[in-house]
Amino acid sequence: MEELEATAQEVLGRLRSHQLFQSSWDTAAFIIFLTFIGTVLFLLLVVLVHCCCSCCCSPRPRKEGARKERPKGVDNLALEP
Repeated sequence: MEELEATAQEVLGRLRSHQLFQSSWDTAAFIIFLTFIGTVLFLLLVVLVHCCCSCCCSPRPRKEGARKERPKGVDNLALEP
């Protein structure tokens, strides 16, 4: 419990001094972390929009057996158009 209080006091002291990061590497790592989190959230938003729009905006169902299969063999030698 004392360790948690010491950590909280350290963080509060950094907030008061406006010096959250000790070095420029800490700042760069934080920016990279925020960029990663932002990218993940953006991709989740794109997936959510795609799922919602594909369900709501496509009124016609897909037809799965619409193509007629031609038999393969000697009688189908590209003689028909």
